[in-house]
Amino acid sequence: MPSAMHIARSGLEALDARLRTISNNLANANTVGFKRDRVAFETLLYQTTRPAGAPAGADAKFGMGLSTGAGVRLAGNERVHSQGGFTVTDNALDFAIDGEGLFEVTLPDGRAAYTRAGAFTRDGEGRIVTPQGHPLAPGIQIPEGATAITIGSDGTMSAMLPGETAPTDLGRLTLAGFINPGGLEPIGENLFLESAASGAPQQGNPAENGLGRIRQGALEASNVSAVQELVEMIETQRAYEISSKVISAADEMMRYVNQNM
Repeated sequence: MPSAMHIARSGLEALDARLRTISNNLANANTVGFKRDRVAFETLLYQTTRPAGAPAGADAKFGMGLSTGAGVRLAGNERVHSQGGFTVTDNALDFAIDGEGLFEVTLPDGRAAYTRAGAFTRDGEGRIVTPQGHPLAPGIQIPEGATAITIGSDGTMSAMLPGETAPTDLGRLTLAGFINPGGLEPIGENLFLESAASGAPQQGNPAENGLGRIRQGALEASNVSAVQELVEMIETQRAYEISSKVISAADEMMRYVNQNM
């Protein structure tokens, strides 16, 4: 049967994981398109000495069992994909998704990655890329000298070209939806990968089939609430202190037994 020290130590480890998650959330409070994490805990295996309903005599049964918990452990962390607020930038290549869906970009190794951070720019070939240089998919290339670049809420993009009197169609931006976006695998740089938990991406046009609309000249802010994170940080700190005191109390009890037995 685990000792009180062992149980309290498991609590310290779990609370340390929660504090690291809170720290990461606060560190990314101003990261464009960031989605906060929250941790989930689960109890360790119980040590059952007597099950509930066990015979207590000829015609009697125990009304309650006798089980001792072994502590707690981190079950996982869930990414909360709630909508963040919008910041108006008036930059023609800043896109925000108002609703469900993610932008798809292509990594150097050819894999598809997904993001809510719509701070795009142009590379030397005129492609729309992330700040790290990953091109937006499907590939949309802006011709040299193009001005008045616009994108509609449905993803259609156009621009004025030199010598033309009417806007030229550049293509249409698509979004990817997932059955469980919380199951996407984070890899840094505001990017996620498809996983078995997220399901396969469902490609579609913005403002159709439940996907969000595109807002040009705006960015989606992080969905981190500093107030909420600070409250959870204080709760975690207090629980950590209490678990530390449990270890101290258990140590004093064992010392007393060793000195008086």
